[in-house]
Amino acid sequence: MPPPSPLPQRHGLEAAWVCTPDRDRERPHPWPTMGAWLVERLAEFVDVVGFLAGERFVYQSGAPVDGTDPYCPHTFVWFHRDLAAEPVVPGTIHVVHRDARLVVIDKPAFLSSIPRGRHIVQSVVVRLRAELGLPELSPLHRLDRVTSGLLILATERRWRGAYQSMFQRGEIGKTYRALAPLRPELDFPVTVRNHLAMRRGQWQAEVTDAPANAESLIELETVLQGAGVYRLTPRTGRTHQLRMHMSGLGIPIIDDPIYPIVQPVAIDDFTRPLQLLASGVSFTDPIDGAARRFESVRRLPLCSEVAAAG
Repeated sequence: MPPPSPLPQRHGLEAAWVCTPDRDRERPHPWPTMGAWLVERLAEFVDVVGFLAGERFVYQSGAPVDGTDPYCPHTFVWFHRDLAAEPVVPGTIHVVHRDARLVVIDKPAFLSSIPRGRHIVQSVVVRLRAELGLPELSPLHRLDRVTSGLLILATERRWRGAYQSMFQRGEIGKTYRALAPLRPELDFPVTVRNHLAMRRGQWQAEVTDAPANAESLIELETVLQGAGVYRLTPRTGRTHQLRMHMSGLGIPIIDDPIYPIVQPVAIDDFTRPLQLLASGVSFTDPIDGAARRFESVRRLPLCSEVAAAG
């Protein structure tokens, strides 16, 4: 693990780091300068010459790296990457609850929970670290980028362990609601159990013959605008579990861009939100023993928030 960063967060993101090798057996006389090593190590990803000129590489002491500095093994170098332009995700991040340990938010569709891939600044973590002044803010569980609703975050690293252990032990109740087609021949409630697996490079999860690792209770609550409003209670937390289970029943969630068929959707197309809402969460606080329950402020059907943002 690296030592603490000498650079403050930028846009809510920690600085990146690289470290020179302890030694290189195949290269007994390695790079003559730190600049030469940085060029070989990072030129594919950043403008090393420009970063050096702008004093954007720093040592652990905070001193800037000079390209002519003699190469030194096991030396950490820190820097902030340039961020690509991202389309602004419309919609409001509602803060449902905030205290010394937790922040519970109700996120709009299309906003990533964590900075990842092409969604860095446009993520819950990056936006709220800056807006709430909480540099260590981090999510305690997953919520798909296209899913709306409740997400729980820890305000500081010291609280993460206790709450994440609660999630891992399944000691939290989650309720989702989804808008999907009606199938009169289905007899609800239905419990779906199977084994779901995600393969690298594939958009969709798949069902295998292995022992079940995913279970969902699906209930039809009411009919709205010719579609069913379903109450979904996941008893496990596999990737895309609810979306897969609904699709497997022949009632795929409305406006799902992946199930049952992967559809090409532009990264800046925010017009058709997935009709899946993380609507409720409840648990016993592992630190003070208090009963906690939170409800989403959003309701189905979920409408595009593009117009409101404009």
